[in-house]
Amino acid sequence: MPQINLPIGLLSERFNLNRFTNGQQMPLANRFSNLRPLGEFFDFKRMSKPQNFGEVQSRVAYNVSYFSSNYAVVFALLSIYSLLTNTLLLFVIVLVVGGMWGIGRLGGADLEIGPVKATSSQLYTTLFGTAVVLGIFASPFATILWLIGASSVTILGHASFMDKPIENAFSEEAV
Repeated sequence: MPQINLPIGLLSERFNLNRFTNGQQMPLANRFSNLRPLGEFFDFKRMSKPQNFGEVQSRVAYNVSYFSSNYAVVFALLSIYSLLTNTLLLFVIVLVVGGMWGIGRLGGADLEIGPVKATSSQLYTTLFGTAVVLGIFASPFATILWLIGASSVTILGHASFMDKPIENAFSEEAV
């Protein structure tokens, strides 16, 4: 059987995949230190329709790196909105986190409420079973897919319609 060699180096250089790994090593305070002002982020004077797909690619590549912290805030706000509008999913998350915290506070001891005695294993199993049943009704996959769709439309829409600053547009042209 012939061996198939994929040029992964060429793909990573073409799409500049290294930019995603460098951002993960950054502390959270440094991540939001380059947050752009709202006046610059919502500068309607720089909004224009791109002429072709090449210009869309150029704008998205520039704006995603330039406004990356602002886009992270947009994603966080959309995440909060999706949890606030799906209260059952929010309840399930709070139930699981609170249940794990409560069971952890027992320190391995059994929970005794009157004549009922439950081990940590039984408590974790009950919490897991309850979370799965409620999680099915909470539709977390639909919420995640909505979040991916809404954030990609919002972020890519902004990045493609926001024109580059004039000084950057002239620096890319060849003389």
